[in-house]
Amino acid sequence: MGDLRPRTVWLGHPEKRDQRYPRNVINNQKYNFFTFLPGVLYNQFKYFFNLYFLLLACSQFVDELRLGALYTYWVPLVGKSLLKNKLVVLFITIGREAVEEIRCSIRDKEVNSHIYSKLLPRGKSNQRVPADMIFLRTTERNGSCFLRTDQLDGETDWKLRLPVACTQRLPTAADLLQIRSYVYAEEPNIDIHTFNGTFTREDGDPPVNESLSIENTLWASTVIASGSIVGVVIYTGKELRGVMNTSNPKNKMGLFDLEVNCLTKILFGALVVVSLVMVALQHFAGRWYLQIFRFLLLFSNIVPISLRVNLDLGKMVFSWMINRDSKIPGTVVRASTIPEELGRISYLLTDKTGTLTQNEMVFRRLHLGTVAYGMDSMDEVQSHVFSAYTQPPHDPPLSRAPAATKVRKTISSRVHEAVKAIALVHNVTPVYEANGVTDQAEAEQHYEDTCRVYQAASPDEVSLVQWTESVGLTLVGRDQSSMQLRTPSGQILNFTILQIFPFTYESKRMGIIVRDESTGEITFYMKGADAVMAGIVQYNDWLEEECGNMAREGLRVLVVSKKSLTEEQYQDFEARYVQAKLSVHDRSLKVATVIESLEMEMELLCLTGVEDQLQTDVRPTLEILRNAGIKVWMLTGDKMETATCTAKNAHLVTRNQDIHIFRAVTTRGEAHLELNSFRRKHDCALVISGDSLEVCLKYYEYEFMELACQSPAVVCCRCAPTQKAQIVRLLQERTGKLTCAVGESPRPHEGKQASLAADFSVTQFKHLGRLLMVHGRNSYKRSAALSQFVIHRSLCISTMQAVFSSVFYFASVPLYQGFLIVGYSTIYTMFPVFSLVLDKDVKSEVAMLYPELYKDLLKGRPLSFKTFLIWVLISIYQGSIIMYGAMLLFESEFVHIVAISFTSLILTELLMVALTVQTWHWLMMVAELLSLSCYVASLVFLHDYIDVYFIATVSFLWKVTVITLVSCLPLYILKYLRRRFSPPSYSKLTS
Repeated sequence: MGDLRPRTVWLGHPEKRDQRYPRNVINNQKYNFFTFLPGVLYNQFKYFFNLYFLLLACSQFVDELRLGALYTYWVPLVGKSLLKNKLVVLFITIGREAVEEIRCSIRDKEVNSHIYSKLLPRGKSNQRVPADMIFLRTTERNGSCFLRTDQLDGETDWKLRLPVACTQRLPTAADLLQIRSYVYAEEPNIDIHTFNGTFTREDGDPPVNESLSIENTLWASTVIASGSIVGVVIYTGKELRGVMNTSNPKNKMGLFDLEVNCLTKILFGALVVVSLVMVALQHFAGRWYLQIFRFLLLFSNIVPISLRVNLDLGKMVFSWMINRDSKIPGTVVRASTIPEELGRISYLLTDKTGTLTQNEMVFRRLHLGTVAYGMDSMDEVQSHVFSAYTQPPHDPPLSRAPAATKVRKTISSRVHEAVKAIALVHNVTPVYEANGVTDQAEAEQHYEDTCRVYQAASPDEVSLVQWTESVGLTLVGRDQSSMQLRTPSGQILNFTILQIFPFTYESKRMGIIVRDESTGEITFYMKGADAVMAGIVQYNDWLEEECGNMAREGLRVLVVSKKSLTEEQYQDFEARYVQAKLSVHDRSLKVATVIESLEMEMELLCLTGVEDQLQTDVRPTLEILRNAGIKVWMLTGDKMETATCTAKNAHLVTRNQDIHIFRAVTTRGEAHLELNSFRRKHDCALVISGDSLEVCLKYYEYEFMELACQSPAVVCCRCAPTQKAQIVRLLQERTGKLTCAVGESPRPHEGKQASLAADFSVTQFKHLGRLLMVHGRNSYKRSAALSQFVIHRSLCISTMQAVFSSVFYFASVPLYQGFLIVGYSTIYTMFPVFSLVLDKDVKSEVAMLYPELYKDLLKGRPLSFKTFLIWVLISIYQGSIIMYGAMLLFESEFVHIVAISFTSLILTELLMVALTVQTWHWLMMVAELLSLSCYVASLVFLHDYIDVYFIATVSFLWKVTVITLVSCLPLYILKYLRRRFSPPSYSKLTS
């Protein structure tokens, strides 16, 4: 069958009626602990594993590598690895990622374990479709059903689906088992918007052949919104459309983590250099290569393995704070590995419909070419419609002015024809729901207005039908083959639906052929975007101008036209159309060719304009983002005028900013000239269409991206989804800066599929302001401070070890052993350092009021090579002061050096935390006091390392006090002078 794979599904085996379908793998990702464990190990420890495994192997076989007693060696290397968070890093990281994976696994398992009967003679709505199916029957009287596809494509617009005609006509669902038929389906592919196949029933004479298209399919994960259905499964498992569109999840590593890894590499290099220097100062005497490994073990604290666990725990705290923020309700963090990335967004790319706007359409304008009707003149339209159906046509008296009467009559006729066309050319279905007072069947029979709701695949269509109802022509009934309209006088107009040509993103138009049952007239109605309809309707001199005017008002414009057909013309078209739909090869092209034969010289009836109102607080949010240094790009499928108007209305483009409209280009030369024209402008917003964008990216990708990135705002209109993804990827590659792509708002107007795939889900666009300005800024600054302190803590004790070894002739003898080295980075200093995740330099209200504070973070100064070097110098200074001071002031025993230096080291760390804190939290105070208390209490049990009697003397106290003051007081003075003469920006707001 060429590109079709025959899948014979026989409908006629009663003995298999109770058979159940196997489970379907909805998410093509197997959740197994060992599938993501190697990746976690590699990402977290790729810089350290080789070294430690090498040292561990050498330690078992080379006695010379022992640093003192075997116990004191294994404590720093193995015991310390457990207690000092080296293995804790691994388990916490794995645990955090495992929790997220397990949640996904439970969610998928619950869905995949649902059992569906093979035949549902009486099902129910709001049930999920279990597999990709062909729609055979429905219980709905109109012979069709609606799908909710939010879990498949992220859209909540309901999609109309039609059953196979010959199976829908069967008396009961059980008769499906008595016929002999089969389905030919195309090879599985990822396109969820198209389908080609055929349905053949062989037990008839002659056999019945019907073409199958996307309208006859029910994809897995969609939800039946009306009635119940019976279908035949054509794809399951990995061949499902939804599964084929699902890519394997990737472990995201943010820019901050990459920067920390870079600093870790530098520290690892310093570890090697220091070890080599120590051996070199010994003139490489003896077995110097073993001494190198001993020094590598001795200075291993230079590389802060515990940094990873502190950062991971910090990320969990930041994510918890975002989820619990009552000012951004409904916000969900789905990627807990990158909350600090929210503090460094340089480009924000946003959709328009449903993101900046509410996706709630309101009819605003009807334009007939010579006259236009707005919201304040709809009563005139209503009057024309009323007169068209209540007053019989009659010739005007001779005494009246014939010209004036003719004009009035012409306008009335045109208004009536336009409203009638709008009421017919759509895919809207009225549904009657029982409200407790009126029975549903009775409501449907009498077309009860209070029980009627409209279902459609687009809110635009619903707004148009609601408008025709408001002016007197009401859609009261519809099924697969007919439509009923009610006039202002209560008369029911019946129309037979002969053909429907649905809207597609490629055609950008829809059409319908109907027969008026009262007159027998056959009419072809069509509506669509002006770009395609301009070449279909008869020549006129006002279409382009008025479409531009309405678009500049922010309205979404549709062009409505009609064409009368004779019975012979329609019969000829139907024969060619049916033949094209049964084609196996190039069906879409053949069908389009047949339809285009009708789309010529159509009569232009009117233009309609609907408005999609902005979401709440979009303007102030965009202003906040702009003041924060974030450049916002709007990517939309709307036409250029509508997108430009929305950008102005939302203040994406400020009032005093110029706008450069990138004219349509098709060749390399035209693109070159237009880019040169744009290059001569400064501080100018760019508006470009998708077609021109494609040409520019094809020939001048680097030049275009360079110019676009310099623009304060960019609007891409008529932009396809693939182009949106391409722009995001190019921005990341060309600029190297962080980008944030905002899609459809998940609730209440959009689906959850995009939300589930997102890193962060917000319910309204305005919540982005607080998410970035407050949580993003705090997360980044806190992570930077936490990283610097963990590095400082490790470098400080390593500096003391280096000084100690240097004084004692470069001997590879440890300064601290056993529990001292273990407790230093755990119970003695861990809680105060980690409490920095609660610190904040300004209140959240101030951060929202002054978004310029966010702009400072885009330069990456909180964690840069400069700040890293400053903290390295601080660590070397303090470590040297503590060590030299202890050796200078100690009296007679070596153990006194340990007591003085270690106590001074602990106090210095606690004071350094206090020096860094901007806003004290009560938990910070508890952490400081708890750590100090733990150290004082543990001195009783550290008699093997510290002289307990010595620490109780006055000599010990004054020596520790002097050393601690010398190590910390200069930094306090420098901090005061800096805040006095060169204060940071936030300090001006807190003073």
